[in-house]
Amino acid sequence: MVAWKTVVTEEPALGYTGECHGQIPNPDWKCRLILGFLGSLSRTKQIVPGGADPAIVVAGSHGQLSIASVERDTGIPKETLRVWERRYGFPAPVRDAQDDRVYSAEDLEKLRLIRRLIAVGHRPGKILNLDLQELVVLSTDSAGTESEEVQHALGLLVDNDVDRFEAWLATALGRDGLKSFVLTTAPGLTVAVGEAWARGKLQIHHEHVFSEIMTRLLRTAIAATPRKARAPRVLLTTFPLEPHTIGLLMAEAMFAISGCACISLGPQTPVPDIALAAGAHRADIVALSFSKTLAANRVTQGLIELRGMLPQTVAIWAGGASESLGRVKSADILILRDLEKIPEAVSAWRAALQSA
Repeated sequence: MVAWKTVVTEEPALGYTGECHGQIPNPDWKCRLILGFLGSLSRTKQIVPGGADPAIVVAGSHGQLSIASVERDTGIPKETLRVWERRYGFPAPVRDAQDDRVYSAEDLEKLRLIRRLIAVGHRPGKILNLDLQELVVLSTDSAGTESEEVQHALGLLVDNDVDRFEAWLATALGRDGLKSFVLTTAPGLTVAVGEAWARGKLQIHHEHVFSEIMTRLLRTAIAATPRKARAPRVLLTTFPLEPHTIGLLMAEAMFAISGCACISLGPQTPVPDIALAAGAHRADIVALSFSKTLAANRVTQGLIELRGMLPQTVAIWAGGASESLGRVKSADILILRDLEKIPEAVSAWRAALQSA
């Protein structure tokens, strides 16, 4: 059974909250402050242990980093850092003369490892109090067993051979066909890339290359799928702070294969706007994808809010491996744990329409 992506944490969302403009395709996208600041303090770069990215630090502060710098470097929002500090006792920043939190270089490296481990399913409460060496070992132990084919694909990413990687992926799509590709190759490779990133084998830029190429190929394949324009009309999107698009695209592919008329809003649509779009496009179904980046309360409360805004004639289907979906008690919201269940659910919807 192939999960409609991915593991969940019940912590506050780990999405990006910095000052980038435009669409952010991945919560680990980083904006770097490279020059300019207000005030009299100068800023310098420090190389932290273990090959971590340079962080912006305040000169003369003995290598201590502000909470904003930690957020930029790790992709972990300030809100989450404060919750972890209060709930788990880590990180435990010291306070400067202005009573602001400041973090050490070791804190930064631990947080980067923790972020990676959470991405492959480890729960914050189980790992936040491990020491740096234990986190390194756990990161290494998180390695999965990849097929020879997947290892080859990962090797192309490591070598930054973008053209050959894209050609390999396109060949796999052509060989498998869209349905098989979406149910096997795409999710398997996505998991492998995430695990390789968690082990430090791949960097964030490798993951972004993978995401962009996979997104482009899926969009092309979906566009090439014969459009039967049959009911149901399906509106696809994600909630705010849920920036991942690959799971959403894989779901769209399965709806398209099932002959549905699909309207995608892309990721991160505010709940009231989802309701407005459903009316404007005469949607029969609103399909939502949930990955690990969205906090549990945002999933459950958002679904309840959306259900209240839509007429009962518009169905809500929610997909993903998010444990939070299991807490949704509304009989008016269909939870689809697996992509392969979408054609069956579509057939049941059509049968119910005919018998009504």
